[in-house]
Order: sequence, then structure tokens, then C-alpha cells
Amino acid sequence: MDKADDINTNRSAKITKPRVSIEYCPKCRWMLRASWLSQELLTTFEQDLGEVALIPGDVGVFVIKVNETLVWDRKQDGGFPEAKVLKQRVRDVIAPEKSLGHSDVKKDGDNNSSTKTKEGPICTTCPPN
Repeated sequence: MDKADDINTNRSAKITKPRVSIEYCPKCRWMLRASWLSQELLTTFEQDLGEVALIPGDVGVFVIKVNETLVWDRKQDGGFPEAKVLKQRVRDVIAPEKSLGHSDVKKDGDNNSSTKTKEGPICTTCPPN
């Protein structure tokens, strides 16, 4: 096997790993938040993820998916995820057996969810829906 075969084998392995997509509203200036969360996920799941994609989206959108599975929607979930909560939701989809250490959900059902508002933060840049 030559070097080109090694590279193609590595690419194939990455394709089979889960893909996280973070769709964000660029008009709301949420790219920095999206990129920070992508870094958190890539650091935590460095061997488990094949890709994290940042996708400029529609007005007011902030949606995170693993492949096609929705793990966070700003409008449904009431704001933005804490890194800890997002990691737990992603872990539950891609590697349920994986321990997240000190930031993991306690087995007694305490998931330490954050306080949320129904609509999330108000964006003064985007027009109302």
C-alpha cells in the first residue's frame, strides 16, 4: 500500500464518522458562538466525529444536528446551549457509552439544564419573523 492509498483510506474512515452541522444566522452575528461550540465538540469528540460544519443560515436560526438528527434548535429549546448540555446531547447520539467526566449527567436524572427563555435572545439586526 502506498501513501496515496493511506490517504484515501483515512478519508473513507472519516466519512463513516458522524457529521455535526451548526446552522447559524450570520446577520445576528452568531458565527463566533457557532465556531466556539464547534471547537468544544471537536476537542471532546476528537476520535468520534468526522466533521463539524458551520452553515450560514436564515434569519434567527441556530440549529445543531448530528447527521440528520436534531440535537438543538434555538427556537424550540429556548436560546443557546451551554457547552456541557450540547456535549451531552451529541454524546447521546454518537457514543452513548462515552463518559464526559465531571460534566456528565448524573444517573439520578439530574441533567443540570440551564434556565431558558421561550424565544431566546432578541436580535436587533434581523427583521422580525
